[in-house]
Amino acid sequence: MAMNVEAEIRDLKRRVSELEGSFGFLTNPVKGVHRDLLAFQEKTEQHFAKVDGRLDRVEKGVKDLHHDMPGIVSEAMREVLRERDQTRK
Repeated sequence: MAMNVEAEIRDLKRRVSELEGSFGFLTNPVKGVHRDLLAFQEKTEQHFAKVDGRLDRVEKGVKDLHHDMPGIVSEAMREVLRERDQTRK
């Protein structure tokens, strides 16, 4: 019975070594992919921060235009009506 346990232990040790070898082979490529993903994440976050800043400026411009639009239209209409009145005289 002791022989079977020892043989089983040797077999398990061999199988563990094979698994460790397989994982050791994968460790470096996985580390590289992980570093690349972290770099990509950082670049993406920087890009979105820039885009978000631009969108904030666009939103402010649209709000300003919305606020100024009645005055712009009124001034244009006054100018058109003045020109029309001048051409009628």
